[in-house]
Amino acid sequence: MFIKAMGSGATGSGMDIANGIRKQARRLAVAGEGRSSAWVDALRADTERLDASSTRRVEKDGLDIASAWAVIGIFLVLAFAGVYMMSIILIPVTLAVVVGMILGLAAERLSKLGVPRILNAVLLSSAVALVIFLIINSLAGPLATLAQEGPDVFQRTVDRLMPYLERIKWLHITPQTFESGPISMNVLLENSANVLHILANSLTPAIVQGLLFFAALLLFLAGRISLRKTIIMTFTTRTSRLTAIRIINGVEQVLGFYFATAALIYAGLGVIMTVIAYVGGMSAPILWGIFAFLSSFVPFVGITTITTALAIAGIITHDDIIFGLAPAVAFFSVHLTVENLVFPSVMGRQWELNPFIVFLAIIFWTWMWGAVGAMLALPLSLIVMTVVNELFLDEKVQPQLPE
Repeated sequence: MFIKAMGSGATGSGMDIANGIRKQARRLAVAGEGRSSAWVDALRADTERLDASSTRRVEKDGLDIASAWAVIGIFLVLAFAGVYMMSIILIPVTLAVVVGMILGLAAERLSKLGVPRILNAVLLSSAVALVIFLIINSLAGPLATLAQEGPDVFQRTVDRLMPYLERIKWLHITPQTFESGPISMNVLLENSANVLHILANSLTPAIVQGLLFFAALLLFLAGRISLRKTIIMTFTTRTSRLTAIRIINGVEQVLGFYFATAALIYAGLGVIMTVIAYVGGMSAPILWGIFAFLSSFVPFVGITTITTALAIAGIITHDDIIFGLAPAVAFFSVHLTVENLVFPSVMGRQWELNPFIVFLAIIFWTWMWGAVGAMLALPLSLIVMTVVNELFLDEKVQPQLPE
């Protein structure tokens, strides 16, 4: 029997041999009724030796580690290059997935009310299309007027800012700077046809991306449940499946709650901006309110852009520089209060992101995908944060209480 056990163990791995030797040693020990023998001692020694050899790890030198990191770096570079080159497809698809996850909570509510999945997807995607149409429709008129009056607005801006620019000697800016050179009015008017040609060429890809976005959003919302099941069943162990479930639920919850709350808060901020623009004597106050609402979803960049635009428009509108800068100062103060007091108190600290990480994400995705990348930087950062928190849930460092 011992020969057969050893013969069958020889065909397996070192761990199987160790298990067979251990079992045989236990049988001999039981058969001898507690009496030790040379066979038992030999078997125990072989077991310890095989266990030690099976758990011994192969040490890697510095060159092996450097090679591994080099392969990882090359893979990341190629992956980012692929993301950049496939932006015309990845931008609308990624935006559709993010918007679909944001609408996940609303989709769950409609499903509990008995609404079929396909009708659920049609209703939510139609609501998104309606919101986008209303925003474009509200912006179309003021933007057309601004484009028509562009040269006059530019000239008034130069005339109002020139006294302040001339005081800064190291800029070397004079009225002749805007009359000749690459930024003169004549050059701008001559190149207006080229600008319109570039806009016309960019319009077709924008329309294609818009159609891809709505098609991807509709299909994602319709097959959201089956896609969840497919992703979960991809993993083989129960622990991995539970982790996948927690990650998917966490991503949908954080995106849905964050952007639902942000939409309400920023809508109130847009109303305040409309009142500030109206009281400050700015033209098209509703347009300023819409810009303030949309720009607030892009951290740092949005508030900087809208405040600078308000300051320039105020200086053009009012003769006194104090009254001209008052709308920009008022809006910046309100936005600063909302971002640092109202928003954290409503959202809580569990979803607080590092501002520096968010800033780097905005720079990176703006470089990759332009303006849409800047809008997707915050949602993608929230997704990464949720995944990391769920994967390393058990490895969080617990605070040490004083003795």
